[in-house]
Amino acid sequence: MPLTAVPSTTAAFSLRHSHKHNLTHSSSLHLHRATPPRRLRALPSATDLSSLDAAPAVAAAATSVAALAAAFSLSDPERRRRQQAEATDGDEKAAVRDYFNSTGFERWRKIYGSSNEVNRVQLDIRVGHAQTVEAALGMLRDAGPIAGTTICDAGCGTGSLSIPLARQGAIVLASDISAAMVSEAQQQAEAALSAELPNSPFQMPKFEVSDLESLNGSFDTVVCLDVLIHYPQEKADDMIAHLASLAKKRLLLSFAPKTLYFDFLKRVGELFPGPSKATRAYLHAERDVEEALRKVGWRIKNRGFISTQFYFAKLVEAVPIGSAA
Repeated sequence: MPLTAVPSTTAAFSLRHSHKHNLTHSSSLHLHRATPPRRLRALPSATDLSSLDAAPAVAAAATSVAALAAAFSLSDPERRRRQQAEATDGDEKAAVRDYFNSTGFERWRKIYGSSNEVNRVQLDIRVGHAQTVEAALGMLRDAGPIAGTTICDAGCGTGSLSIPLARQGAIVLASDISAAMVSEAQQQAEAALSAELPNSPFQMPKFEVSDLESLNGSFDTVVCLDVLIHYPQEKADDMIAHLASLAKKRLLLSFAPKTLYFDFLKRVGELFPGPSKATRAYLHAERDVEEALRKVGWRIKNRGFISTQFYFAKLVEAVPIGSAA
């Protein structure tokens, strides 16, 4: 799905610095603030908080009741997650697939789209995800011409990255575990193509329903945005290794960062489960992601950090060790 125009009420969440000036070999990309605030001025309602799902989004609450409940949650963080897994006989992948083919699809189609039927937490997540997509596009542009390059968008969702890449002439394989997401992405791509001028470089992506483990092929670049949150670290290591095996030149990954602060906010968000929360959410330490890449002969070339009020993500661009790219 094309990047959504952000309403003026959320202009404060726009990028402070252009990626063209911040993405270099020696410097990191910082979107918004390098260190998230310890206090949030405007607190969401319990209804807003209940809308949070398994994405790089974490909610914060500052009431004494929430703080006490968070402390209790820390003592048994897996209780609700075990209940969620039991609903699909312990098959976590099936839980993710079922969620994003049903309730989760409807919710995230609205968040990634332009619908006004979103609360302020969901709107904030929309802005954060759009910034992650734009930062990823910036990294790819800085690496050279996009037209003609082969790119795998692993976990394409509704096409928020695949379609801008296609507009620039990239040859894209767009895959997702959810058939509903893939269908929506394909419809959005067809609509985008029909609006293009006759001489447009637009290359219609190839769409495929697939989990990360089943992806195969060889691509100049593999991009996987906001997907690792569904994998615990040991499985994330395997997925990173697999994605790297498909990429010839570069691999872009975004993930929810694991720090004491973000872990605490995530636990607070779990106090407001909402009726549609049905998947686990895993945070990952940047050093663990870097180590997983090093083990398969890759190194991090560029780093980014995207932060809105409820969305936090690390973005890394990796290349083979020894590569001059």
